[in-house]
Amino acid sequence: KQLTVATSSLQGSGWGVLAWEPLGKRLIVEQVYDHHGNVGQNTTPLLVFDAWEHAYYLQYKNVRPDYVTKLWDLVNWTDVADRFTKATAATA
Repeated sequence: KQLTVATSSLQGSGWGVLAWEPLGKRLIVEQVYDHHGNVGQNTTPLLVFDAWEHAYYLQYKNVRPDYVTKLWDLVNWTDVADRFTKATAATA
């Protein structure tokens, strides 16, 4: 739910990111705005949702929350689990 809210509520364009934060050894949700590098230091992205208009506007118009909800149907959980395993092993 946190990734859905973070991606849906971005002002402008960017990405919603589920990432592994090794210092606290925890999952975090981040909003990355435009092309700025405001991703947490040393975090490892595990799942990234594109919130740029080109990704959803033709089908969903300006209803970004509907688009983000549908993204969950496309997630390859095997890939996400593999990224998580590698990220957590690197900080063990």
